[in-house]
Amino acid sequence: MHAPSDIPIVIVAGPTASGKSALALALAQEFDGTLINADSQQVYRDLRVLTARPSAAEEGRVPHRLYGTIDAAESCSVGRWREAAIVEIDAAKAAGRLPILVGGTGLYIEGLLKGLAELPAIPAASRDAAQALHAKLGGAAFRDELAKLDPEAAAKLVPGDTQRLTRAYEVAIATGRSLTEWQRHPVATPAFKAGAIVLLPERAGLNPALDARVERMMAAGAVDEVRALLARGLAPELPAMKAVGVREIGAWLAGNTTREAAIAAMQQATRRYAKRQYTWFGHRLNETESLQNQVVKEQFSESLLPNIFSFIRAFLLTHPV
Repeated sequence: MHAPSDIPIVIVAGPTASGKSALALALAQEFDGTLINADSQQVYRDLRVLTARPSAAEEGRVPHRLYGTIDAAESCSVGRWREAAIVEIDAAKAAGRLPILVGGTGLYIEGLLKGLAELPAIPAASRDAAQALHAKLGGAAFRDELAKLDPEAAAKLVPGDTQRLTRAYEVAIATGRSLTEWQRHPVATPAFKAGAIVLLPERAGLNPALDARVERMMAAGAVDEVRALLARGLAPELPAMKAVGVREIGAWLAGNTTREAAIAAMQQATRRYAKRQYTWFGHRLNETESLQNQVVKEQFSESLLPNIFSFIRAFLLTHPV
């Protein structure tokens, strides 16, 4: 699906706990916006607490789209999200509202702005072979095997990223071309003009907020959420089952660790995730064409709004809705 090329969109991006949701809400209220989720975990309806999705009260203040729309038994790929996001951008435009994408998943934002590779269907046999080899070798040795077929993909991926490692491998063995080669030729993409606010507070200063975020989740019902999710008996390789907190709280519920240790493990995992987000938003987003961005080197606070509003107004003057 293609959107009209004259649609301007606003992007609010940055690492976990930087204040994206609060900023996006303020922007939506100021500019008659519709908030469109660009977070790969907030799409799952089973993960409201663990992903700190907007509350029902917040959702009632401005339109929110693509939050909690997918069941945990399903997998939301970049392509699936992108198609849904373009539909919501079109709908916001038709309603005379400003589309505001908010989230910390850089690949979603990149896929929207740059387009995706048009891959052929991958046979189930190739997918099964990739997963079986990964199970046999383990992440590090499997990545070495992938490097023989797709050295660029192997160099970018960590041994623990099972989903992307096996995806790159199955594409290579099924098509005879590396995933990297396929991705060099993306499909045509709507020519959005994007104005982005990127929150990149100093990392050490963000750590207390990351730790506090986990504590709030525990107080808000994260344990009950994980218990209900685990009771469904879903496959552990599903994306929702890999959300921070599922494994850690699950270990405590199984009696394999203490509550305190589970919280500490969640906090550590959250900091690692935020580190990866810093790397992406500090580098990859700047490589995206048709993008005007303002980087804010601190957590969101209302004192930042005048400057941010000025940036958005200037952007919209050159690219009106």
